[in-house]
Amino acid sequence: MPERAPLRTAVPAALLAAAGLLLTACGTGQEPGAAPTGAAAPTPAQEAQEGTAAPAATLGGPGTACALPFAFSLAEDWKPKAVEVPADPDLAELTKQGPATLRCEVDAKPAGHLGFLRVWTVPKGLARPALEAFVKAEKGSRRAVYADTKAGLLPAVQTVYEVHGELTDETKTERAFAVETADDTVVIVHLGGLDTEEHEAMRPAYELARATLATP
Repeated sequence: MPERAPLRTAVPAALLAAAGLLLTACGTGQEPGAAPTGAAAPTPAQEAQEGTAAPAATLGGPGTACALPFAFSLAEDWKPKAVEVPADPDLAELTKQGPATLRCEVDAKPAGHLGFLRVWTVPKGLARPALEAFVKAEKGSRRAVYADTKAGLLPAVQTVYEVHGELTDETKTERAFAVETADDTVVIVHLGGLDTEEHEAMRPAYELARATLATP
């Protein structure tokens, strides 16, 4: 559409603000109605405004609870625990989601929330296909929106999506980001939560992990 000459005095400020929001949404490449309820694909401007929790510890480096390809900061009172894949095949399935294997989970209960920040790895692949397969493998997942982003200084892919529970007949928001390592391993950091309210309350800890991700 050709640009029109600006109406410097006749256009209300509210209309200009609405137009700005429309242009921002178009820039993400989203389809209408693709964003989960109460959540939208992150844009660079939105990401710059996201609040992060204050760092209280580091996870992933030498001497930390989980040996991971990357290290990142943890929020205060979030408690990490390494996950070992059981030898029993049936139990081992509980640590799998699509192509990903659970390596570490960080419990938010000591910080007063109901949920986990979980770290998964995919042995070989690219970040976006691995993340898409991970989300599709979660029962009840739908309306996923993907966007390129940064994790620390590294390129990453992030998704925000809904999960609908059949038993509760309720829908909640979840999100995750994925990063590729030098040996083609994909690391996925996922934030769930009991419901969308808990998810949003825990989101600063997730944003802290994404903002501080680095090689240990």
